[in-house]
Parts: sequence; structure tokens; C-alpha cells
Amino acid sequence: MNNVQIWELMDVLDEALIEDIQEGDHTTLATIDHDALGTAKLLVKEQGILAGVELAEHILKHVNPELEVDIFIPDGARVEPGDVAFHVHGRVQALLVAERTMLNFMQRMSGIATTTNAFVQMVRHTNAKILDTRKTTPGLRAFEKWAVRIGGGHNHRFGLYDMILIKDNHIDFCGGIEAAVNRVLQYLHDNALDLRIEVETRNLEDVQHVLKTGRVHRIMFDNFPVEMLRDGVALVDGRMETEASGGVNIDTVKTIAETGVDFISVGALTHSVKSLDLSFKAVIGENR
Repeated sequence: MNNVQIWELMDVLDEALIEDIQEGDHTTLATIDHDALGTAKLLVKEQGILAGVELAEHILKHVNPELEVDIFIPDGARVEPGDVAFHVHGRVQALLVAERTMLNFMQRMSGIATTTNAFVQMVRHTNAKILDTRKTTPGLRAFEKWAVRIGGGHNHRFGLYDMILIKDNHIDFCGGIEAAVNRVLQYLHDNALDLRIEVETRNLEDVQHVLKTGRVHRIMFDNFPVEMLRDGVALVDGRMETEASGGVNIDTVKTIAETGVDFISVGALTHSVKSLDLSFKAVIGENR
């Protein structure tokens, strides 16, 4: 995975497993012998883009390092109902303990990847890139942004610390665009920071102020009607990167991309996505 290494996510995985298991999976402990061995499969039940396979392997082996995982379909592949993504063989108790946590992550990530890919396909005839936002599930941002990348999208800033985004509230509290940009530049200098700067605009007058002020990398057009968006892109004329944001959906993204913007940020990739239907089923009487 990019940006975040899996070892950095282990605390979240531990918390998820503990949340589910606590002092023990009493149903499994009661019904399954300690030494019983078996095989289970990850069954796809809905069309979409598969995500979380690499993560699933880490979860399974974190529960029991001796589990054997045979992967048939990788992250990012388009899947159909009936496809089998992987088999897992080993202690049945471990398979059952890991099942729900693994599925919760995979179903959510696959839903995000599927939604992201739908947006990506809608703008593939343009140069626009689909971005996510910070509208993520608390504590799960790394996983959700990972899923966006699997679906063909791109990550915007990961958090408040890795990019400067001067938004409307910053501008209003600071007394204007020029004042906000100047304070940011001074702050970066004083703290020896090298961060990209983006400024949110609400109208074409704001765009002109940003262009006059200069020294920023990207202009965000927030909730611009399409015609105004097209005018904004023309006004910038390649001098800075451009980004459309606000209320973007699958029905409007194509028209937005055709205005010539470089980036389109879509909160819906993570804040209101439907999980993909997957299940983990025992393999009985089948060849591994």
C-alpha cells in the first residue's frame, strides 16, 4: 500500500478485533475443537471492484500466523457474483474469529473502491483526476483512502498536517485572501515547512484575488455552477492547478470534468458509500 505502511495500522486492527472478541468467541469455542482444521473461501455476492484483499491476509495471519491464504483475485479487480477471491486453510477457530473483522473492512473498502471507480470511468475521456476528502470514518481514514486508490482515485491531503488548504473560514477570520496567504507563507518560512498551498474560492472575484496574490499551487472552486466553473478555469489559464468541489455526484461529474478542471474532489466516495456484499463460507467437499 502507499502512504501508510501496514504496521502503522496494526493498532486499529487490534482494536477492531478486541471490540469483537473481548474475552473470547464463546460460540466457536463451544462448537469447534481446538485442533480442527478446515478451509473457507471469500465469496463475492455483488458486482464491483474488490478491495481489502491484502489487508484481509494481514488480519488472518495476525489472528493466526499459521493460516495459509491462497489469493485468486487481487485488489482492484472487477468481480462478479460467484467469484471466489481467496481460500484460507488452517485452524477453524482462527477462521471464525477473524471472519467478521475481515469482512467489515473488505466490504467497506470494496464499496469505496467500487464507487470511486464509477466516478473515474465517468471522467476517463478528460484529464481530470478524482480526489477523496477528509470526510472519512474516524479512525479508519487510512483504510478508506487506501480503497480510493485501489478504485483508481487519488488522495487529497491525508489530514490537516500535510498540506495547506485555506478555506472560507480561514479567509473570513483572517480578513481576506491576501492576508491569509501572506500569513501562511510567513508561517511556513518561520517553521521551515515545505507544504503545498491551496485556496478555496467562492466566486470569480475570489479567483481574481488569488491570481493577483499568487504564490499558491492550486485554486479550489467551491460549489461553482458549471458555467462559472468553466469561466474560472479559463481565468486561471493553467497558471495554477484547479479543483472543483462541493456537491459532486455521479450525474454531474462528467460535465464538471469537461470544464477542464485538473481535479474533482468527491466527499461521497467515503461519507455515504454502500458496502459491497461479500461473505466468508466454509469449503466442504470442494477442492482447495
